[in-house]
Amino acid sequence: MKNFQDKIKKLVPEMRRVSQIHFVGIGGAGMSGIAEVLLNEGYQISGSDIADGVVTQRLAKAGAKICFGHHADNINGASVVVISSAITEDNPEVVAAKEARIPVIQRAQMLAEIMRFRHGIAVAGTHGKTTTTAMISMIYTEAKLDPTFVNGGLVKSAGKNAHLGASRYLIAEADESDASFLHLQPMVSVVTNIEPDHMDTYGGDFEQMKNTYVRFLRNLPFYGLAVMCADDAVVMEIAPKVGRQVMTYGFSEQADYRIEDYQQTGFQGHYTVVCPNGERIDVLLNVPGKHNALNATAALAVAKEEGISNEAILAALADFQGAGRRFDQLGSFIRPNGKIMLVDDYGHHPTEVDVTIKAARQGWENKRVVMVFQPHRYSRTRDLFDDFVQVLSQVDALVMLDVYAAGEAPIVGADSKALCRSIRNLGKVDPILVSDTSQLGEVLDQILQDGDLILAQGAGNVSKLARSLADEWKG
Repeated sequence: MKNFQDKIKKLVPEMRRVSQIHFVGIGGAGMSGIAEVLLNEGYQISGSDIADGVVTQRLAKAGAKICFGHHADNINGASVVVISSAITEDNPEVVAAKEARIPVIQRAQMLAEIMRFRHGIAVAGTHGKTTTTAMISMIYTEAKLDPTFVNGGLVKSAGKNAHLGASRYLIAEADESDASFLHLQPMVSVVTNIEPDHMDTYGGDFEQMKNTYVRFLRNLPFYGLAVMCADDAVVMEIAPKVGRQVMTYGFSEQADYRIEDYQQTGFQGHYTVVCPNGERIDVLLNVPGKHNALNATAALAVAKEEGISNEAILAALADFQGAGRRFDQLGSFIRPNGKIMLVDDYGHHPTEVDVTIKAARQGWENKRVVMVFQPHRYSRTRDLFDDFVQVLSQVDALVMLDVYAAGEAPIVGADSKALCRSIRNLGKVDPILVSDTSQLGEVLDQILQDGDLILAQGAGNVSKLARSLADEWKG
């Protein structure tokens, strides 16, 4: 490890006067990845979180000092304190750091510092960025380029969400939720799509959000590259404003990297990419849905533009096992009324839910789609209420859980009861509201039929509930 760290220090200058780095909320996906990279670079890492878990246990085993609960003395010895947008100014560790004149910085500022002396590839967008980041990371790994990567979700092929590589390449998910991606200065930026989300950050102004994406892309050097989705109208609207080289991808006839002949059989997707020079590349994916074909083609475009061989690209995509909680098959189980299949998916925005339903329909045409949906945040439910009503009405049966608040106060008319009422009024599906999650298994057994595909959908603890059911059903 010492020789490896010495190699990294020759590649990347160390942060002087920084010995211990403290993360408030270290168990979060984005925070833990950055902490893991810095820990492997040789920095002392400490952090706090509300509760223990797989991520905090892994960091502790690697040498990080982990505290549970937020207390002022947790920051003892810290040279800098790193926070995410979920951490408020009145957090006792933040207050103590400011009183002690210890710098308090955003997660993205630390990521930008890691990226500063590397060849950065940043992936932004409302949807698909975690999977696209994972795909690019695996392509570079397959090409023996040993990249550093920091992702917002588990890269299944690697078994972790972050890795410190010995090369100059850094591949990272860029977070638009708090506009902190503006700190990043990559060499290549990907924008998968742009839709209204996290609108409180942008004062409820979609134009402001679009302009922020333009600023993000203008952080590229004049010789940098923007890889942008041609299928997204908003992405194409801002493309002329970027002022950098742009390469596009998608199903659109106008795309530089154009997808043709997409077909799906179960979990597998097959399609052809027509490259700017006319070259045709046949792609095999082991993750379902046209949205994943888009993610993979974004990754392919980045890799081709960076000179990576077709062999490495195709091998990595064929072996790609997905990102954590993205159409994650938990198994097939025998229930009282027959055999069912259980899938866990993180999608919590109407567009994400829509593409997940479409992937299920296309890959398993003869199965009923039964969704267990947990709305995530009252503000998102309020802002996208009508879209949720339309999208959730597409399933064959719907079980609705209470809103996962994520620290928000309830908003009148933006809860699960209101969603159920509006969906029922539309007349396509009759949702069942389950407020007591201990009854979820019993409710499902009452409505399930032989051959059903259950989608456990959402960003809250619905995944934990689904995995508990899977364990119970395994017997």
